Amino acid sequence: MVRDILQDIEDSLLTQDVWESDDDHTPETLPNARAHIIFNRLVDSGWFKIDTFGLEKRVTIRPPVSKFLTFMVAFAETGPIFVSGKIRSIDINIEQVLDGKADGDTLSESAEQARNLLEHVRNTGTTVRDIMEVLSQESATAQYVRLFFNQYIEHVFIGDYRELRTKEHPLSRRPQIIRAVTQLQESEPHRNRLIGWYETKRCPGDRQRAELLFEKDIQRILDLRRIDEYLERLDDEIRLANRRALAYLDYRLRSLRPVDHMIKNIISNLNSNSFVDMGDPFPADELISGAGLAEPRKRIDRPAPSTLRRHLPSEEEIARSKVMLRARDARTVTAPKLAEYVGKQISTGQGRITYDSLELNSVSDVRNFQALGTIGMAMTAGSRRLLLSAMTLTHGFRVKTDSNEEVAGNGVSGRPFTVESTNKLVEKPESSI
Repeated sequence: MVRDILQDIEDSLLTQDVWESDDDHTPETLPNARAHIIFNRLVDSGWFKIDTFGLEKRVTIRPPVSKFLTFMVAFAETGPIFVSGKIRSIDINIEQVLDGKADGDTLSESAEQARNLLEHVRNTGTTVRDIMEVLSQESATAQYVRLFFNQYIEHVFIGDYRELRTKEHPLSRRPQIIRAVTQLQESEPHRNRLIGWYETKRCPGDRQRAELLFEKDIQRILDLRRIDEYLERLDDEIRLANRRALAYLDYRLRSLRPVDHMIKNIISNLNSNSFVDMGDPFPADELISGAGLAEPRKRIDRPAPSTLRRHLPSEEEIARSKVMLRARDARTVTAPKLAEYVGKQISTGQGRITYDSLELNSVSDVRNFQALGTIGMAMTAGSRRLLLSAMTLTHGFRVKTDSNEEVAGNGVSGRPFTVESTNKLVEKPESSI
């Protein structure tokens, strides 16, 4: 729906930093108008496509743009991988292909996973070297430590690197995977079945190309035999990076003391024989004596602690506790409670309601009313931090303050405000007793 897309763009404009001014608008332009300008620009550039179904307009993203956005999101969310999940998935897929429960599509997917896994392990060593080169340019110790742990440990490291050499790790089943793939390659029934799938689905009528695709996928999975070689290279890179980091941190910690100046003074004193003015590093009395030894440790016998008494609450205390919990729950304001309260107050098709039309029939209603007033002031304060904090409670509606003057209401005073629905509220039906 066009309306939903415009609302999402407007929400993004409100939560993002201030954008640079374009020719079509200025920072003073209302977010609603800016959302329409951006939407029209995306349509004109070909990113969005509008399809009309009767009176309804639907927005779709063209396939090349969708694929580009998928790559961008995947790149932005790239983090440490877990080899166990990749190997376990490949193992299960190969077993299904060997049992005849899956065809070439599963084999091709397993080959792609194996290739991506080897690429990640091989590229991790290069990434470690690049990060250490960047870290070597940092002169501040605090910045060096921050970058080392944020980039090197969290973003580059393999998630289960420590367990790779254990027997329980799925990587230990690599020989079984290699044997199963070799059986698929050498067995005539399996080979003909899979090549037939490639010939039917991937390259109709081209038997030779189907055989090439089959051999290519088989070889990608068989390349898992080289993962030990890549892991050994990665171990060397990580050990070298750790030694460099520890040496740097050790030097920085030692350099906090004037060790260089102390050594320089000692050498100059030795050369000039001027140790007469220097004091001895030990006390004037005897070095070892009975008086200088520590006293023997004395054992102090403490009385055993008394047993704890068990206190059983009375019925009155239990009732008071339940009443206190109910009172606390009634005074607590959460996003679902606030959305339910606003959904009951705003009738279908109305879309907005003012502060003086809100019903205050319970303590929960009063607390929701106060929360709406606070949210309204936060949304109109001009602070991005307050706006983001307020939007965590506004699911499906907006609150705007109408005036800065405090007015008296129905038992509660405050600034007047207006609640506007964004067509995402869901009013719960009242249950019959």
